[in-house]
Amino acid sequence: MVSAKSGEQKFVKEKKEDVDSKNEPGDSFETELTAEDKDLLDIIEKAKKGDQASFQHIVDKYKTQVASIAYKMVGDYEDAKDISQIVFVKTYQNLVNFDTTKKLSTWLYRITINASIDFIRKHKKHKHELLDNIFGELKEKKQDVERIYQRSLIKWAIDDSMTSLNSRQKAVFVLRDLEGLDIKEVAQITGMPQATVRWYLHRARSKLRSELSRHHPQILKKMGIKHEV
Repeated sequence: MVSAKSGEQKFVKEKKEDVDSKNEPGDSFETELTAEDKDLLDIIEKAKKGDQASFQHIVDKYKTQVASIAYKMVGDYEDAKDISQIVFVKTYQNLVNFDTTKKLSTWLYRITINASIDFIRKHKKHKHELLDNIFGELKEKKQDVERIYQRSLIKWAIDDSMTSLNSRQKAVFVLRDLEGLDIKEVAQITGMPQATVRWYLHRARSKLRSELSRHHPQILKKMGIKHEV
């Protein structure tokens, strides 16, 4: 996962890898397992058989990432906590059906995105933290106050502008630009072809630039971004 600072401006310019759909890898859900993923196989198998300690290990390993994605989707910490609980309940209930040739993180993030979209549709809302709440970070060292202020202001403006995105645009933007996942994994998580992911990402970035230009032009200036009309 990328930091807030490194993720702030990723949507400004389309990267070649995000735009060029030629010669891309296949859009199947297969992903080569890493050494860490292989180490998880024994734990997953034990959890499948009802071992509570093994399942808790899975929860502890992924709870931060799950909560982060849920928060960026719905914009509220308490709602993100509720979604996280739903995600791990669903994970526990369906773990027996998990294909261990796939990445567990991809499967978990897909459940998280779907649970977040269901929550948004059910409650018809997307909230963002009030600016006053965000500035709780300002308790840090004095020399960091201005930097934290600027980053918090940018974060707030982006969160506010994300209300203009539909659920698929929001999902690919969160996964690609805020969580730092590559296009292939975003495609696997969302169940969309890579070319479709690129299209939704392009639309999301375009909408965000437009929303920031209309409602937060001072933020664009602070970020050094010139809006393209």
